[in-house]
Amino acid sequence: MRFSHLIAALCLVLLGPALWACAPARPPACRATVFEGTRFTVCTLDTSRDAVRMLANDRKGVALRSFNSAKIVLGSRTRAVRFAMNGGMFDPEGEPIGLYVENGATLKPANTNPGPGNFHLMPNGVFSVDADGVVHVETTGTFLARGATPKWATQSGPMLVIEGSLHPAFQDDGPSRLIRNGVGARGARIAVFVISDDPVSFGKFARLFRDDLGCANALFLDGTVSSLWSPDLGRKDTGAPLGPMVVALKGRR
Repeated sequence: MRFSHLIAALCLVLLGPALWACAPARPPACRATVFEGTRFTVCTLDTSRDAVRMLANDRKGVALRSFNSAKIVLGSRTRAVRFAMNGGMFDPEGEPIGLYVENGATLKPANTNPGPGNFHLMPNGVFSVDADGVVHVETTGTFLARGATPKWATQSGPMLVIEGSLHPAFQDDGPSRLIRNGVGARGARIAVFVISDDPVSFGKFARLFRDDLGCANALFLDGTVSSLWSPDLGRKDTGAPLGPMVVALKGRR
């Protein structure tokens, strides 16, 4: 009998229902990578194994603005955090400027108004998660057209990748270089969140999602304020006040 088979047999006999204790540990949720000479941190949410939460305000309706404040709201669930990241654009008070859905309740409607800035660099888009854990990254128009009723959602912009094509306004590697973060969809239950660790252009950021991470659709979440909380990496960014946040938690509840 091979040694690995022997170990498996012993686990079955000795542990019974606790067989999971013999299973290999899950890899960290976040990892470092380099793409076209720029450093990034990539964090993966798998809704078949993990839960997602979106947080914006405390129980009194006051904007959280930081990961430390998010910890207070999460309470004992803080121990289950796999990672958290800022999740969409916001006004000076920290309130979402576009669609925001929290636990099935639409707290802000979709924003389709014209205006200045990255949010209004059309098409912008929506990241959402359905009650059954299916993830979507799509243009705002597509989201509205299908009459979606997600459990969690945030609107931001611009889209980085749209059905495999880069946003038409992007240069190949334009002069605007900032710390940026975004999210892409890879399959029905995998969302890939990325924060750049070096200043990066929109064009290179979009190519990372499409060419390296295999995301046919990806959405820009923000720049300059981009922040990550990763217990695995011992990282919890503090800096500019945040708006809504996306939190990945161990376990599906």
